[in-house]
Formats: sequence, structure tokens, C-alpha cells
Amino acid sequence: MVRPYTITRGRTAPERDDLTLITLLSTVEELADPVLAARGARASGPHGLQPEHRLILERCRRPAAVAEVAAGLDLPVSVTKILLGDLIAQGLLLARAPISVARAAGGGGLDLGLLTAVREGLRRL
Repeated sequence: MVRPYTITRGRTAPERDDLTLITLLSTVEELADPVLAARGARASGPHGLQPEHRLILERCRRPAAVAEVAAGLDLPVSVTKILLGDLIAQGLLLARAPISVARAAGGGGLDLGLLTAVREGLRRL
């Protein structure tokens, strides 16, 4: 097992404080493809990437939340955020806030049926 401080090169806190558990991440394909194609490069790779960075780029080819990425890597969220910050700084990964529930429901309003179902489900617990 590799210790988290080894993966992050001794860093203990992310440089970015705007990454939440539900921040959506997506790989910038045209920039990341050459980096991912260079699998034969030494461990840190041509861009100073760890194997975990490469796994993140592969995982985020389809948009994924910070929490999903951390779970997929089986790393603490704090360590994952440091790695994500590296990729965002290099322009290999994009981060954006999730679409609000109200906008996702369509029509611009809240889906009261969904909210009622959630409330009733919580009451049954």
C-alpha cells in the first residue's frame, strides 16, 4: 500500500478550496489523450503525473463527482482533492458546480412530487 503523503508528494491540503463532494469533473480529452497514451513513460510521467492522476483522467472521461472519484480510487477525499487540483491546474481536468435540482427538474420549478416522496421516505426511516 502506498501512503497518501507519497501520492501527494507530502502535501496535506488541497490548493483549491472550491471542490465539494458534488463538484462535477470531466477530462479535457484533447489535452489528456496524449498524456494517457504515454503509458510507457516513467512512473511520474511526462507531466509529473502519478498513476492515480491517470486513473482520474480515465474515470472522468464521463462526468463524475469528487465523491465518486475518491471512492473509485479508494483514497480519502482530501487526498483525492489534492490530485484533482494538480490536474485542474494543468488544464487536463475541468471542474464545475452541479446543475441545481430546480433546473434539472425542467420547467424551472421544484418537483414537489419528488420532494414529497423523499420526505415520506425519511419519515419511514
